[in-house]
Amino acid sequence: MVDIFLICVIVVGFFLLAVIGLYLVVKYQHPDDKNDAYIPKLVVLLGFVLAGGTVFLLPLDVANNSNFAGCEGFNTAVCGGLNMVLFWDIIYWLIPAWVFILIPFCIFYYEADDGMLMAGTSVGAKPKSKLKEALCYESFVVVIFGLIFAMTYLFLNTTSIPVRDWTGPDFAAGPLYAITEVNNSTFSASQLQNMGDEDSAILNANTVNPELSTMELSINPATFYAGLMAWLGWFLFACFGGIGMAALPLDLILAFVNRPHHMDAVEFAEAQRSLRDRVNELVNVGELLKIEQEENAQKYEKMGWRERRKAMAEEKKTWIKFKQAVYLMEEDAEDFANCTANYRNYNPLIPIFSLLGGILALIISLCWVLQIILYMLPNPPVTPFLNEYFRWFETWFNLFGVLSVAIFSFYLLICAVKGCFKFGLRFLFFQVHPMKLNKTYMSSFLFNIGLVLLCALPVVQFSASAFQDYARYTTVNQTFNVQLYYLKFFGWFWRSKVFEYALLVILLLTCIYLGCKPKDTSGGKDSVSLRDRLRARVSG
Repeated sequence: MVDIFLICVIVVGFFLLAVIGLYLVVKYQHPDDKNDAYIPKLVVLLGFVLAGGTVFLLPLDVANNSNFAGCEGFNTAVCGGLNMVLFWDIIYWLIPAWVFILIPFCIFYYEADDGMLMAGTSVGAKPKSKLKEALCYESFVVVIFGLIFAMTYLFLNTTSIPVRDWTGPDFAAGPLYAITEVNNSTFSASQLQNMGDEDSAILNANTVNPELSTMELSINPATFYAGLMAWLGWFLFACFGGIGMAALPLDLILAFVNRPHHMDAVEFAEAQRSLRDRVNELVNVGELLKIEQEENAQKYEKMGWRERRKAMAEEKKTWIKFKQAVYLMEEDAEDFANCTANYRNYNPLIPIFSLLGGILALIISLCWVLQIILYMLPNPPVTPFLNEYFRWFETWFNLFGVLSVAIFSFYLLICAVKGCFKFGLRFLFFQVHPMKLNKTYMSSFLFNIGLVLLCALPVVQFSASAFQDYARYTTVNQTFNVQLYYLKFFGWFWRSKVFEYALLVILLLTCIYLGCKPKDTSGGKDSVSLRDRLRARVSG
């Protein structure tokens, strides 16, 4: 029978995820998108619920199985009664559908040019269908990833699970016991007699094969694609998660250290002049970029494929550098306003909460580092560490351990988003997509939701491995730490702990780097150097 309490937890949990997602979309959306882009907003909202629900299912799985092996089928009386296999299968199918179908389609549709801007001024210009253009691009994505999914499942869907053979005497050779029937005709373990000498003799007669054998099985498509999505997502999570685990506590603490202070007249004049100079330089850079873009449009027609690709990559890198400089200038302008015009209205509790959040984030990051070093990497583990903490916590209240799993897992997702933003802000490999109050375009929403969904299954797998003692009877543990752990090709990465080592190394390198350069700075020197390079290219 299904536990009514767990049903209520599911309803309340998904309702809260939907409310939080709706709040983020409404409060963070750009005014230009306020009465537009309804389909992308729905995809973002449901994607947020899906990502949160994926991580939410791990503690729910723990609560449903109640640390009892019989929950998988032969005795469910003390369990939650939820069909977690069905829950996980739904998640396994929805994540690739969102990542490779809905989100790319919404990005193509949102950023498609319908041609209306030039339809009345350009000779022969005709309006284009944004839907048709988005479907055209999306068809390529579906075909490419569809072929990848089909081919990998066709050749790599075999898992070789190690087993040990036990041989024992027939049941008829054992002793017989009488069980006294109780009034309500139910059976309980207390009705069994204690084991005697005859039982011990039967157990001692068992023989164990010292050699491990393997049992090859073909896993179902849902489980396989969960492993494939987790493997793909691990490359992002190992990088961005490691960066975020170091950057998130530091940035929260720095928000308190660099909180707004009242400026005197001299400080005000110097800061105002510095911001004005940076704004003027960035305006000049923007005008030069526009001129260069118009000139390059004509040059590209005369270039070969390789030269054109190289020139377009250089142009894209310049635009990314410009956008980063603009973002950091806007951040400094906001801090300047909080120290001057908005100083009286600034909430002094914000930096205090940032400090408390930074300390809490630092503690969780340190716990994760110790869990990796002490439990996940050594074989056998030095200590269960957090697993013991969760079990001890449950002696106070059953859900304390489950809530702790949820907190530690959701923290990893937040770190992945933070790490992606931090990496994009410091290096020029891709465009920055920050989440700013009332300043976030839908393309940034879609990018971040896609990143979170790609990292959701690696987070679940990482947490299931880190808390394997605590969550040993869960359905997801049987999936990731048994079936997928020994999967052909992909399983080698998890058995060798490649991603765990990569995450730990990236985290340590990030700590060293941020220790040397803790603050994201982009003063006038970057703007001036960018302007000078553009002027040289345009004049040349």
